[in-house]
Amino acid sequence: MKLPVLTGKELGRVIEKLGFVYSHTTGSHMVYKHPDGRRTTIPSHSGEEISNGLLVKIIKKDLGITREEFLKHV
Repeated sequence: MKLPVLTGKELGRVIEKLGFVYSHTTGSHMVYKHPDGRRTTIPSHSGEEISNGLLVKIIKKDLGITREEFLKHV
């Protein structure tokens, strides 16, 4: 199943639905943390879309979920 094209802000909203909480911003990158210790960093360059490769990395390694589970929350 094909992943949607998302900006950093849109991806941040999806990540919050998964239980992650915004922690802070460093430069143009937003850091989100989960109560169980997981964390992820998302680039938030104004209006730019997240590349497909980076989105797959965030879903699999940072969020630790499947592509299908991610798509349920988009």
